[in-house]
Amino acid sequence: MYHSPFEPVGDWFTRPLETLHQQPPASLLPWLQHPGSLTAALKHLSGNQFQVRLLSQRWQQPSLEERRALDLRDRSRALVREVLLCGRGQPWVYARSVLPLRSLQGKSRYLRSLDERPLGELLFSEPDIRRGPIALNRLRRNPSCKLEALAGEGDSAWGRRSTFWLRDKPLLVAETFLGAFHPEAAPYGRGELESATGE
Repeated sequence: MYHSPFEPVGDWFTRPLETLHQQPPASLLPWLQHPGSLTAALKHLSGNQFQVRLLSQRWQQPSLEERRALDLRDRSRALVREVLLCGRGQPWVYARSVLPLRSLQGKSRYLRSLDERPLGELLFSEPDIRRGPIALNRLRRNPSCKLEALAGEGDSAWGRRSTFWLRDKPLLVAETFLGAFHPEAAPYGRGELESATGE
């Protein structure tokens, strides 16, 4: 039976960082607050040695706090997708996305069968995508998860979450930065990245 590798400890905070009981590492903070495509920034950091590893993708009932964030009814089901974003052969980010059924209809049906394509890259290629505030949280390692790739992870990790609106329908994306991720610099902004890659 599959178990998610990390679980939120408490509330997700969109307040100023000064109100948090703990502070993220200074080198990680720009990544937690990065408003652009995390996939594009990770690809650049890895020198295009980037890979998506699919852990789980299935229809299920989201957690209570996920249903509240998406304004879903208690019995609502959604496509819950969990992946590892890997750079240079190492798992850098654990990502969990919650895609309600009503958000996967019409032109957005293609999101039902992403396989190992990065969701973030597809979302940021959409001209009418909107992103809500980025919220931070400290996530707890789930002892029931026995994934070999995450065997060396600590008891907790910093993560972020935000709601995207695609064609005015909500999607929830959470990203947790893993122990192997040691950024030496802040992520490129969208304009800087396009300039650097010629895109």
